[in-house]
Amino acid sequence: QVQLVESGGGLVQAGGSLRLSCAASESIFSLNAMGWYRQAPGNQRELVAVITSGGITNYADYVKGRFTISRDAAKNTVSLQMNSLKPEDTAVYYCYGQRRTVYWGQGTQVTVSS
Repeated sequence: QVQLVESGGGLVQAGGSLRLSCAASESIFSLNAMGWYRQAPGNQRELVAVITSGGITNYADYVKGRFTISRDAAKNTVSLQMNSLKPEDTAVYYCYGQRRTVYWGQGTQVTVSS
């Protein structure tokens, strides 16, 4: 069982930046992929960004050019740098890690005010 703990959410004005971090309880290279999903009230959970164990990254169209996913193997963390935030980015952001099973963090709230 992999434990994932997110941090870094909060309230920011439109155009601002936030950085989310996800700390894993074991080596991030033990997971095939890690990334971030988000869920706004009344909406389904949607993919934001992913990074594979090989370092390949992929982003949802609605965050391309604004969000950057990265990893720090020494700290077993994956981070999401979010720039040029928009009110529609408001959601609970969930870190996930995938092997045969998908593991989820508890979520962190990001609120972008207009």
